[in-house]
Amino acid sequence: MTTEEFLQKMRNGTVAEAGSDMHMAMHELSQRALKITARLNGAYHEPTELREIFSELTGKEVHGSFGLFPPFYTDCGLNITLGKNVFINSGCRFQDWGGIQIGDGALIGHNVVIATINHGLTPAKRHDNIPAPVTIGKNVWIGSNATILPGVTIGDNAVVAAGAVVTKDVDADTVVGGVPARVIKKIE
Repeated sequence: MTTEEFLQKMRNGTVAEAGSDMHMAMHELSQRALKITARLNGAYHEPTELREIFSELTGKEVHGSFGLFPPFYTDCGLNITLGKNVFINSGCRFQDWGGIQIGDGALIGHNVVIATINHGLTPAKRHDNIPAPVTIGKNVWIGSNATILPGVTIGDNAVVAAGAVVTKDVDADTVVGGVPARVIKKIE
């Protein structure tokens, strides 16, 4: 199985059972991500160089409008897709096995966690990895210390308040906040 075939299986929700070939592939790709993020986070880089390193991490060319304040952490990197004019602030952690797609103009605040993996609930399945993608629409603003859980879609122009834990989809043009996040108001 090629890396792209593996990543597609993860985006499609194929369970990586503990000890399986898919699970071992996750460990191998994690080592790649650790090496690249160590370089990304280990020294100052001009914006152009940051974009080059992030492009290597994601395996896709990152647009010249992309901005990042390190440190940044991920356990894969290859299942992150970014639009134009995306900004990611420092301390973010992306668990992108299930796929993270971020639309044009999105702003990601300090220490945001985006998770795309769950584990089996029963002890016998607890080490299995169950992926589900996260999709962040255009012009979304995610406040500092928010957590976005697996399978969530955040609609265009939405705002996620600082510290929110988003457990379900967020409609476009909506502000959500709290734990778990709930609608605070509509954006007019």
